[in-house]
Amino acid sequence: MIEVEELRKEYGDLVAVDGVSFTAQGGAVFGLLGPNGAGKTTTIGCISGLRQPTAGRVRVMGHDVVFEGPASRARLGVVPQDLALYEELSATENLLYWASAYGLRGAALKKRITESLEVTGLLDRAREPVKRFSGGMKRRLNFACGIVHEPQVLLLDEPTVGVDPQSRVRLQELVKAQAAAGTCVLYTTHYMEEAETLCDRLAIVDHGKLIAQGSLNELRAMLGERDLLRLSGRFPSEAQIAAALAGVEGAEIVQAEEGSLIVAAPQASRELPALLAALTRVGAEVWETTMTRPSLETLFIKLTGKELRE
Repeated sequence: MIEVEELRKEYGDLVAVDGVSFTAQGGAVFGLLGPNGAGKTTTIGCISGLRQPTAGRVRVMGHDVVFEGPASRARLGVVPQDLALYEELSATENLLYWASAYGLRGAALKKRITESLEVTGLLDRAREPVKRFSGGMKRRLNFACGIVHEPQVLLLDEPTVGVDPQSRVRLQELVKAQAAAGTCVLYTTHYMEEAETLCDRLAIVDHGKLIAQGSLNELRAMLGERDLLRLSGRFPSEAQIAAALAGVEGAEIVQAEEGSLIVAAPQASRELPALLAALTRVGAEVWETTMTRPSLETLFIKLTGKELRE
């Protein structure tokens, strides 16, 4: 339902999106995972028609977003990162505005407004001005405005940013329900746990480039069966560390910085004594170690050489 081919978006000398390609299907959640500034919001903007691609091609439901703009947006819903709400209006009035913009009228309009308020848990606050809502309630209403016209393709740009845990869980349930109903959901996030919980397929982006994509299992397989060891302490040069770890089968430096070291190794718990002994021989002082199983965060660190930044 979404086809992105070699998408590129430039702002002067800044390349915000650089040759990104992926497809997203109905009845599933496709995640764009990456730090703030990775190009996720710009990609969403190009798909929704709010931004003109510099190069490449984007199709929604088979319609080119540049040459067939109205047709590509007809069954599209967008939940932006910035709240698209009128605070002086009530929840019902906000939904009335957005539903009417998509052509809903009469009984169908009233039905969809009631259903959208009900699924987002806002029916009892329907007539209150939005300015009285909490941050989590505003996020849920923002979501309701994006689904009130029952879109077939739904773009969600960091929909849970800054919300309380209860609202976060409610929004995640709403996302799953949309996909279960057959909607194609494109979900951007910089939260690893959200990506692992919600997404059927994922693309990892950083600095405008797509650096990996696939199902969660496919992405994890890129790591092999290696655990991640985080060590803090005092370490020699990276070259000395690499030479020391050469004798430990499968061990690989993922990140080496002053005061910290991240190493990937198969069955790291079993190899930990050998790893520590090798580091000690080259003068390292290890103060603390933490081991984690393979995850999206592990993969991100391996691909970029750094942890996911905010």
